[in-house]
Amino acid sequence: MPSSVTHHHLFLLLLLLLPIYSIAQTYKKLTLGLSLTSGVENSKWASQNGDFAFGFRQIADNSFLLAIWYYKIPDKTVVWFATDSTESNGEIQIPKGSKVELTTDGKLILSDPQGKLIWSAGKSGATYAAMLDNGNFILGSTGSAGYLWESFDHPTDTILPSQILDRDRLNNKLYSRANDTSFSNGRFRLRLPNTGSLVLQPVAFPSLTENRYQPYYNSSSLPGGNLKVKQFVFNESGHIYVISKNGSIMNLFQSETIVPATDVYYRATLDFDGVFTQYSHPKSTSAPEQFWSTVGYIPDNICTSFVDRLGSGACGYNSYCELTSKGRTSCQCPPGFDFIDPNNRFGDCKPNFDLQRCHQADGRKPNESFELQTLKNVDWTTSDYEELQSYNERDCRSSCLSDCLCAVALFRQGTCWKKKLPLPNGRLDVSVNGNALIKIRLDGSSSEQDPNSPFIKSGRKNQSTLILVGSLLLGSSVFFNFIFLGVIFVVMFFMNKTLRKKTHRTSVLRSNLHSFTYEELEEATDRFSEELGRGAFGIVYKGFTEEMGSIAVKKLDKVFHQGEKEFKSEVNTIGQTHHKNLVRLLGFCDEGQHRLLVYEFMSNSSLADHLFGISKPDWNRRVQIAFGISRGLMYLHEECSTQIIHCDIKPQNILLDDSFTARISDFGLAKLLITSQTRASTGIRGTRGYVAPEWFRNTPVSSKVDVYSYGVMLLEIICCRKGVVPELVEEEIKAILTDWAYDCYSQGKLEDLVENDEEVMNDMRRFERLVMIAIWCIQDEPSLRPSMKKVTQMLEGVLEVSAPPCPYQFKEYVGNSSECNDV
Repeated sequence: MPSSVTHHHLFLLLLLLLPIYSIAQTYKKLTLGLSLTSGVENSKWASQNGDFAFGFRQIADNSFLLAIWYYKIPDKTVVWFATDSTESNGEIQIPKGSKVELTTDGKLILSDPQGKLIWSAGKSGATYAAMLDNGNFILGSTGSAGYLWESFDHPTDTILPSQILDRDRLNNKLYSRANDTSFSNGRFRLRLPNTGSLVLQPVAFPSLTENRYQPYYNSSSLPGGNLKVKQFVFNESGHIYVISKNGSIMNLFQSETIVPATDVYYRATLDFDGVFTQYSHPKSTSAPEQFWSTVGYIPDNICTSFVDRLGSGACGYNSYCELTSKGRTSCQCPPGFDFIDPNNRFGDCKPNFDLQRCHQADGRKPNESFELQTLKNVDWTTSDYEELQSYNERDCRSSCLSDCLCAVALFRQGTCWKKKLPLPNGRLDVSVNGNALIKIRLDGSSSEQDPNSPFIKSGRKNQSTLILVGSLLLGSSVFFNFIFLGVIFVVMFFMNKTLRKKTHRTSVLRSNLHSFTYEELEEATDRFSEELGRGAFGIVYKGFTEEMGSIAVKKLDKVFHQGEKEFKSEVNTIGQTHHKNLVRLLGFCDEGQHRLLVYEFMSNSSLADHLFGISKPDWNRRVQIAFGISRGLMYLHEECSTQIIHCDIKPQNILLDDSFTARISDFGLAKLLITSQTRASTGIRGTRGYVAPEWFRNTPVSSKVDVYSYGVMLLEIICCRKGVVPELVEEEIKAILTDWAYDCYSQGKLEDLVENDEEVMNDMRRFERLVMIAIWCIQDEPSLRPSMKKVTQMLEGVLEVSAPPCPYQFKEYVGNSSECNDV
């Protein structure tokens, strides 16, 4: 518990401070004139004990950081990096061939390949530099007691044991990163302001007006925490605390078991999600769990910690925050909303419809154009503009639907709170005890009573024509009457035919799918002349229409001969899906025996063509493709109105658009597949491929079958080879990628999987993380596999990835692969 220090606490205070001030640092001096060059192998200066290194870290094909990182552990975690002195961006991206030099006049200079100054540290007068064993890089002068410059005085997102933040010095803050893979400035700060408290605050980046936003964590709210804080201390024993001006101390985290610092590395980081977390990592490379574990964190629940009306809260605008485990959060868009940047799951969401087009020109009322979907216990706490008391939920719904400003209504205990965009401070919290009613646009909301609909227009036009013809008949001779009657019959015949065609084409589903005739698609595909590919459901042809441009037409030849209602029901489910990582269904044909689906055309063909072809995607692009597929599957499993299990995830069913964004195809078609159609086995050990083991056990199939297939495909993507290579049957362990990957992982030889891929070899930390995620996905027991939501969170760094167990629980699936212990 936090407490003030009196005389009987003096010994404790001295004990806590002792490790910082009494332990001398040993180091080897770097002499003036030495330099490092980005892109040159082994371009670093290591500490004497080898725990830390200073030098260049590659972050992209031709971009580097000047950084300090843990050198001995597998993931080489960065703890400091050179930043823009203006603090407007954070990271400095350094081109290949740049040089950092300890100049002869005693300064540290970073220059680009043309010699232009990028960054500098220290002033003239240093006689040496050193990478200390505690992670501090220094410039010193012989005979001088202190350091002329040190990285500890310029922290970024991390503080290390023996490091102090002082309120009266420039090093009184930490900056979060934008996300797990970016080193640019994020939305959160840890500060020691003049108010005398340790605070966590959001900022209005890039203006850095953090003092305008209320803190979401303040040490003064803790028991005994109302004293003026002078220093924030992380001592070498692993304890984190603050010291007040009068010498009182207060532990930042509740008392937990602290493993001796001789056995583990410690660091504390303001993570990109705004949570300040202390981590530990075993020093021994033979330890079974080679990853960072959480020791403590603040705040306890960041989702519910924001009270300020300014800013978006823990997540972006129009999204909501959900607490997962150990303080970690997940940000979600409500129904009818999508992330503006699909690669930033902590960013803003936008409605995928025009909410402002409330009053339609066709005269429809708002409640005829919109509907409300329910999210239980979700609230945006600072976006209310009207409070309606003594309401029931039906009245609350009606009020929001008829109000053009109302984007969400929260109904709770007889009160209706109406909210308008943008929606800040969203959170999922059981204490809300209410229902959030989300307004979304009705798909295909036009009706036959629409005065502007084709039916009404045609009817009125027909009626006017009949009145005119009737008038003429009354005033004309019998001869002309016969002529007019003949014309009427001809006109009515063609109008009736056209009307039937329009009725067919406008009997669209709520998903606004276009209903094609077989003749139209035959013409669009030039009589199905250009074949794009063949799959389990039929053949795909390229087509073109003036309205839609290039299209892909899939002729379904192995589906149930369902009735029109059943077929359209399945197609409607597919048509209501809208996600960046799904191939969009544009229309269909259901005419006689012809069942066809019309999709948007993907110009870069399938992932398989690129992954297993001559020209393979680069490492970063492959990782982004894997992330996109994961997000698409998460949407199908958990975010669309009706859960869709794909059942056939493989590279051939992942298409790539113009920008090489991954788009999942053939989803929702599993229900159309003839039940007698069997799945092919791999031929090597009979059962393993993309297909989950439960398919062969006669047990119920769930969304976890897609997780299994994704795990296999994830290994294919990151290793750039097929899951099954019969040509390697003599090297049995290598023939099946899942076996080989686990064998390499368990023996600590992951480099064998990508020995010829230099890009991956330079990013082994991320590669190992992805392999671990894949092994979790391919567990034989479905209950051990994570959901696609958790897979996505692990990929994005929101959730930790623990060491996976052996995937093969059942002896018949192990064969001669690497030995497995029971799970």
